[in-house]
Amino acid sequence: MNRPLGVILAGGLATRMGGGDKGLLRVGGQSLLAHVIARLEPQVAGLALNANGDPTRFADFGLPVLPDSIGGFPGPLAGVLAGLDWAAGKGADAIVTVAADTPFFPTDLVTRLFLAAEGKDHPLAMATTPRADGEALKSGGKRINRHPTFGLWPVALRDDLRAALHDGLRKVVLWTDRHDAGEALFPAVPFDPFFNVNTAEDLARAEVLANGATP
Repeated sequence: MNRPLGVILAGGLATRMGGGDKGLLRVGGQSLLAHVIARLEPQVAGLALNANGDPTRFADFGLPVLPDSIGGFPGPLAGVLAGLDWAAGKGADAIVTVAADTPFFPTDLVTRLFLAAEGKDHPLAMATTPRADGEALKSGGKRINRHPTFGLWPVALRDDLRAALHDGLRKVVLWTDRHDAGEALFPAVPFDPFFNVNTAEDLARAEVLANGATP
């Protein structure tokens, strides 16, 4: 399979940060979105940004801006669908998604997602990390945290996803479990690489991490 396209999910409402675009917050002298682009761009064949509202606020990044095709802010799956529709128009087989507020995700994310999807009917996988508290998830008793916005998604399932969203599905893992998604396990030391910025305290922690220190 060819290298996937990359889609940065920035369609959230950022309610815990008072609204606005979290990806435009600055850490380590540049925006969170710039950090995300720098990590994802070398891993994929092309990039787009999923965001709603006026696309010109992202003009400096030079990326296609893909709005949700389903109204009412139905969550990250709508951004995944927008990315899959964009990728289908470019003849791509798959996309990899990342969150715009998570600046330290692994630089081998795409490679390991593909490894996790080997042997599956479709190239579908999500990132996971070990649970620090040791508690088992109800789903299969797995002691992991799932990070479904960091996933590998097949273009072949885009109409299935569209139908599920129109039927009211909103929870990512309900759809991925339905299609037997693979799980790529990443170490969570010295910190969780999927740590994301939700609060002012998170932003301060990200500044520490961007400066090379361990919080």
